[in-house]
Amino acid sequence: MKVWTIVVAAGSGRRFGGAKQYAPLAGRRVLDWSLAASRRHADGVVLVVHPDLVGEAEPAADLVVAGGDTRSASVRAGLAVVPDDAVVVVVHDAARPLAEPALFAAVIDAVRSGARAALPGLAVADTIRHRDGGVVDRDALVRVQTPQAFDAETLRLAHGSGAEATDDATLVELVGHPVVVVAGDPANLKITDADDLAVAEALLARRHHLGRTS
Repeated sequence: MKVWTIVVAAGSGRRFGGAKQYAPLAGRRVLDWSLAASRRHADGVVLVVHPDLVGEAEPAADLVVAGGDTRSASVRAGLAVVPDDAVVVVVHDAARPLAEPALFAAVIDAVRSGARAALPGLAVADTIRHRDGGVVDRDALVRVQTPQAFDAETLRLAHGSGAEATDDATLVELVGHPVVVVAGDPANLKITDADDLAVAEALLARRHHLGRTS
């Protein structure tokens, strides 16, 4: 089963104050860590970047394409160049540089075993309340991460309507298919602000000490 990964790196990083995927992290760009992890279990990698950066050399990617105005549009741009013989397509946010190869393997294996879609999820530890009162049952909730893996035909169908969502698993659910949740990784943080970069640096230093740096 051929696997292709789409790494989404087209965001402007408004909350971060710039394109966080290009910020330096332990001697590389945030993006480079994400590409390296994506490559470990993929036959090919598509990198989706801001249109202004399409001409920049990205040797770690097989294909580089321009993203759209939304995350879903950017994924569709990447999906359009994934070869037709791909059976599994993985979508990963470039802003999650600490996703380990084992996490990619877990979601890919779930799809190879018959799931239409699989994502890593974490239990919600905090008490969650509605703003207007009332506690939410946290046992029914998960914190969603990437990478997310999909049966390629199902993902193409889900994006065929042009619908928008904050992740691709939601689009798969909208066309009537369930999503399998595998165990996520608490260290797989999403870079949102400068403090997250400091945490990521510390976690990578620990991995290096343990001999697990990609």
